[in-house]
Amino acid sequence: MVPAVEGSAWRNAMTEIKPVGATVPPTQEFNTPATFLPNLNYGIGLGEKDSYSATALAEVLDRVSHASLAKLTLGLSPASLVGAYLDWAAHLATSPGKRLQLADKAWRKALRLQQHAWRCAVGMNHHGPCIDPLPQDHRFESQGWQRWPFNTWYQAHLLAQQWWHVATTNVPGVSMQHERMVAFTARQILDVFSPSNFIFTNPDVVERTVAEGGRNLLRGWQNLIEDWDRMQGGRPPVGAEAYLPGETVAVTRGKVVLRNALMELIQYSPSTETVRPEPVLVVPAWIMKYYILDLSPENSLIKYLVDRGFTVFAISWRNPDPSMRDTSLDDYRRQGVLAALEAVSTIVPGKRIHGAGYCLGGTLLAISAAAIARNGTSPFASLSFLAAQVDFTEPGELQLFINESQLQFLEDLMWEQGFLDARQMSGAFQLLRSNDLIWSRVMRHYLLGERSPMTDMMAWNADTTRMPYRMQAEYLRRLYLGNDLAEGRYTVDERPVSLGDIRQPIFCVGTVKDHVAPWRSVYKWIALTDTDVTFVLTEGGHNAGIVSEPGHRHRSYRMSTHHEADVHTDPDTWAMETPVRDGSWWPAWAGWLEERSGEPAAPPAMGAPDRGFAPLAPAPGLYVMGR
Repeated sequence: MVPAVEGSAWRNAMTEIKPVGATVPPTQEFNTPATFLPNLNYGIGLGEKDSYSATALAEVLDRVSHASLAKLTLGLSPASLVGAYLDWAAHLATSPGKRLQLADKAWRKALRLQQHAWRCAVGMNHHGPCIDPLPQDHRFESQGWQRWPFNTWYQAHLLAQQWWHVATTNVPGVSMQHERMVAFTARQILDVFSPSNFIFTNPDVVERTVAEGGRNLLRGWQNLIEDWDRMQGGRPPVGAEAYLPGETVAVTRGKVVLRNALMELIQYSPSTETVRPEPVLVVPAWIMKYYILDLSPENSLIKYLVDRGFTVFAISWRNPDPSMRDTSLDDYRRQGVLAALEAVSTIVPGKRIHGAGYCLGGTLLAISAAAIARNGTSPFASLSFLAAQVDFTEPGELQLFINESQLQFLEDLMWEQGFLDARQMSGAFQLLRSNDLIWSRVMRHYLLGERSPMTDMMAWNADTTRMPYRMQAEYLRRLYLGNDLAEGRYTVDERPVSLGDIRQPIFCVGTVKDHVAPWRSVYKWIALTDTDVTFVLTEGGHNAGIVSEPGHRHRSYRMSTHHEADVHTDPDTWAMETPVRDGSWWPAWAGWLEERSGEPAAPPAMGAPDRGFAPLAPAPGLYVMGR
């Protein structure tokens, strides 16, 4: 008996499982197992046909099983987590010295907590806490946590957290990735049971509940029901309706001058009488919608460049659906970057282009620029990379989720769906900052009964996209897992590309609190290229550090240029030696671009109708509306 498996799953399997010597009529469709099994490998013996059928069936069952499980685990591989735990447990069991150290620390911490609890109970807590929270931990900042018994509870939690950190790190023999995974998992479990997450152990919640007679909990319950209903219905969170592309965000004027199966190219209307002759082409990441760079008018990077006198073009990627499952990373290069370069060169003929890539868009731009450079010529006047990695050996805490087991798990999920939904990735990203992104939200929205005010960036973050199965699998395996680009193995048109072939000046931005593209990883641009690299390190995270408009409070940056002949400086030394500058890095970037541009002249026409690039629609176009 062949088990009932969805036809789509069988079709997916048939496109990938091709036994040696098998020939299949080109018009043959495998809608069900019944149409597939009898037609495998014509002319081969019955025993061999059975073997091929069993192989196909086994792979389908494995993939469907993994995909179903992945939906319950936020895409995390249980096998990967179990393997890390067993590695840690086995080495800890054979390390008596480490266990003795843990016993000693547990005893000492218990004594410290006992003394602290006694002082707090009798009102003699003038010595302060016995352990301070980490600088990024804001859970216990209110004055209510200094009252008994709450002060004892949160101190006990922090001491336990510290003990488990010692227990899960520096165990002799444990691999670095397994150590990080075990420490990460222990931290997540401890965060769940933090006293700040429960009604009766959180002084702020207790005080609010008493003051309001429990009405805050009623509002919190209503908030929970509303959020659940919106999530199940695929609707944006409360307040996101106020930030719609083309109405309140992504409102910089322009026209779509090219549309293909993967992207729309937007040319923005000039806001100055004259413009720099060299246009700017912005390549955003496909994991997000492009308008992170064109949010509200006051914090739009694209509008800022237009107002500084640049002709700006930006790619708006299509939100893939299951029909695009076989779209490759090279398709994004050819139909994205190369198609955009052709259009820009046609609309602004005879001028070199300032390329600017953000996040994964920067990685794609780097691949494209390196491939073009092999021919000895380039359309680029300069290249700018904003929070974009090309070396993935140190991708920060994301490396917790990058190994063979984890990638196979994700591939099986994408194989069944035809794509990876960003909401399925968001769970892993939120876990990296669970206190800020999960538990603080639980306390505010559901225990205190308050709603955090919606912002344009929060609304954009909820406007998620998908990634095609083949492209995302290639990206994760060839770049994150294999690090092929930095190590010279990444091929374009069957030839490897080298970042060292790029000769244009580079402007590179890293952000201090980036969990996606850690700044020390971004800094490796300096070591990987043979050209002048101006490196900027700015305050903020992966998104907020880039959306750092002039006038933004609490913003500063470091900036210096590494010339091709200079001796290499490691990132930490660079950070210590480079002075801090107050304010936004945007003016510094615009000035850098102006130094590498010609004198202002009359702006070019919108599109080139006579050459195949007629304006098709007003910005922000159609693809940004796709959900």
